[in-house]
Amino acid sequence: MSIRLKLLLSYAAMLFIPLVMIIITAILLTIVFRGDLQNIRDTYSKDPSAIENKFENQGANQMLKEIKRVSENNPALLSNPAYWTDVDQELSSSRSYLIVRKGNDVLFVSPAFQDKELLNHLHPYEHPGKMEKAAPQRYGNEIYEANRLDFKFADNRPGSMFVVKTLSPFVHFAQKFFPILFTSLLLILVLTHTLLTYFVSRSIIKPLQALKKAMKRMEEGDLDYEVQVTGKDEIGQLSAAFESMRKQLQQSINTQLQYEENRKELISNISHDLRTPLTAIRGYVDGLEEGVADTPDKRKKYIEIISSKAEEMDQLIDELFLYSRLDLNRLPFNFEIIDMHDFITDWSEELDFELGKKGVRFSSSIDLESGSKASVDRDKIRRVFNNIIDNCLKYMNKPVNRIELRVHAANNLVIIEVEDNGRGINPEALPFIFERFYRAEPSRNSDTGGSGLGLAISKQIMDGHGGTIQAASTHGEGTCITMTLPTRRG
Repeated sequence: MSIRLKLLLSYAAMLFIPLVMIIITAILLTIVFRGDLQNIRDTYSKDPSAIENKFENQGANQMLKEIKRVSENNPALLSNPAYWTDVDQELSSSRSYLIVRKGNDVLFVSPAFQDKELLNHLHPYEHPGKMEKAAPQRYGNEIYEANRLDFKFADNRPGSMFVVKTLSPFVHFAQKFFPILFTSLLLILVLTHTLLTYFVSRSIIKPLQALKKAMKRMEEGDLDYEVQVTGKDEIGQLSAAFESMRKQLQQSINTQLQYEENRKELISNISHDLRTPLTAIRGYVDGLEEGVADTPDKRKKYIEIISSKAEEMDQLIDELFLYSRLDLNRLPFNFEIIDMHDFITDWSEELDFELGKKGVRFSSSIDLESGSKASVDRDKIRRVFNNIIDNCLKYMNKPVNRIELRVHAANNLVIIEVEDNGRGINPEALPFIFERFYRAEPSRNSDTGGSGLGLAISKQIMDGHGGTIQAASTHGEGTCITMTLPTRRG
């Protein structure tokens, strides 16, 4: 649930609950002071007779006062049953009953009144003019409320008039326990608002405090502290975004640390690989200066070695520069759509000629349809192929050296495999051969390997083409390099 919806619901509850409480309180007040729910309906009824009944219902006390005046001014009228019948008819409109007692005898009882048990429990006469409202009492299944007026008949005998009204159990309960009910409503109102405010604020403040704690931990450098995402609202989304940021920042820092470690290793490897030929060059130059090469043949040999070492340094620097540009994505690719069958066939023919001069047996199997297209940079793909062949030649140690080229298409890919029967690669070294400056020969002897950048450059170029390069090898038997390039239609 979103925070916006939570707030809307809490505000609606804070409006709706007090409204309900006000309505209930108003009903209770009406019941307490008016005595019945029917009076509410009558108050707002459009029926004129209902409005008239409302005033009659309010006139029970007025009736008692009128009887009191009659007893004082015309007491003879009180002995006339017809008079009491008229009074009873007036009271019946307000659902009240009339009981008249003369001395100890009942003079008149409303015909509609059925509960005779109440007649035996009427309050005794006290003195003329005494008006009293008795507390509601239960008789049988009904609750009655009786208003009493004491007066004197014309013959000076004591008399009492009782206006009896039937109360519903609910009305009686409301009248009796109104203070408790009203206090309970107030407590419910306060408690509801307090709980709503607490839970809504807690659902907002607690996640924000967790975020604040996490930010402080990050500020102190602790990027391992995780933020628990507990909801799907706006704060939950913020927590998820914060956690994602933390992971990316942690990964970025780890990558930066790894780059720094690689940089140190790179400098160390470059220093070693450059120092080796440079040391050789300085040694032979010193030999020339000191006259060690005292014959024309020796001097020529020294100069040839110096030139060879300088060329080796130049090639190393060239490969390092190429790899750096590829790694920084600063070397543009000149892509063109070419026929891969023709391109690989030409390369195969060149390999057959070059390897034949070196005594290497070469075979090829090109299972590609003419017209198989791919988007490639010719020069860079050729560099990859040449790096692979150079590696094959460096590690050959069999009496009869062989290199086999296999090419076929599958799943919209051109698959190129170059396999040799050289010394192979140790299983523990195989996963790292495409990393920069990695060489299976830890001594980094230039006689048994190159700069360690050839295969790393090849992988960068294949990645730039959207292809792959992988190696499989059996130590002592040979190595197979597999390359893939996506094909293009048209």
